[in-house]
Amino acid sequence: MDRQRISAIAHGDHPIAAPLSEESVARLLDRAVPSGTGRLLDLGCGTGTWLRRALADRPGLRADGVDTDAAAIAAGREAAAAEGLADRLALHVRDATEFTAAVPYDLVLCVGATHAFGGLFPALEAARRHLAPGGGVLVGDGFWERAPDRGTLEAGFAADEYDDLATTVDRITAAGWAPVYGHVSTGAEWDEYEWSWTGTLTRWALDHPEDPGGEAALRAASEHRAAWLHGYRGTLGFVTLLLRRTP
Repeated sequence: MDRQRISAIAHGDHPIAAPLSEESVARLLDRAVPSGTGRLLDLGCGTGTWLRRALADRPGLRADGVDTDAAAIAAGREAAAAEGLADRLALHVRDATEFTAAVPYDLVLCVGATHAFGGLFPALEAARRHLAPGGGVLVGDGFWERAPDRGTLEAGFAADEYDDLATTVDRITAAGWAPVYGHVSTGAEWDEYEWSWTGTLTRWALDHPEDPGGEAALRAASEHRAAWLHGYRGTLGFVTLLLRRTP
């Protein structure tokens, strides 16, 4: 079973692919989304969940989402049609690093997808190229809550993969961005996300014993759960920031 299918199944009960509660997502969108009319872009959109939430009760908005996962894009288009959003939401199967548009965007999102660009700062640079004057970027990425220990490193992380929160924000401001809002995911949000990810995937495998991917799904859930519980739980943090360019 390929990683994209595993991820799609694992996120079935937690469609926001990041450790964020429904309440946190709603609050971040309320802060970030322009009032009235506007254009949104999500780089690494998955099924377009962020964009569909943003457009649902804001009829003046239009949006584009970009992702390489064709199955996720197809599912997002189907959901957008069912929600009456297909005329305002365009989802594209494309590498986010290669996406171009003729008109800039009032808000660019990249939450939990900075890896598509090679990290936080390349993702911010990509977002900047799409940004209209005065627009904002909603970006979510990891940071170290504490120095990574052996268990975290054995889970597949590098010690220099992230900085602590203060250093992360300092580096962002030094790169010409001003944080105008932010949210640090709580331990409860992390636990809900990880239990959903591993539990949903496990349940699917147990409920589909005839599927040839079942064994791989169970193995992926077990390995992920072990990496979390024995590795990065309490060490890896996640921050979502609303940023604007400084003069």
